Amino acid sequence: MPPLTQPNSADLDLVTMLRALGDPVRMELVRLMAVCGEISCSPEHLVVPRSTLSNHWRTLREAGLTVTRVDGKARYMTLRRADIDERFPGVLDAVLGSLS
Repeated sequence: MPPLTQPNSADLDLVTMLRALGDPVRMELVRLMAVCGEISCSPEHLVVPRSTLSNHWRTLREAGLTVTRVDGKARYMTLRRADIDERFPGVLDAVLGSLS
């Protein structure tokens, strides 16, 4: 399996990240990771087709918001909070705070 592509910390782009967060499903995935830490590729309470969910995960990863750990056939995602906070201090807190 080829490695999954994601930008380096220095290459994170705010516009790309905010565009990725412009979808309610992706916002929910980011919220879940912020609360729970690492989550599986198919969160139980989300009723989204698997192919659509895969596209959402790819968009988040390619925007630099997540890192993916592969374990056999399973994939686990984690929010790149430290990288995002270092590059854009306070942005992630502001985005997540808007969900309250």
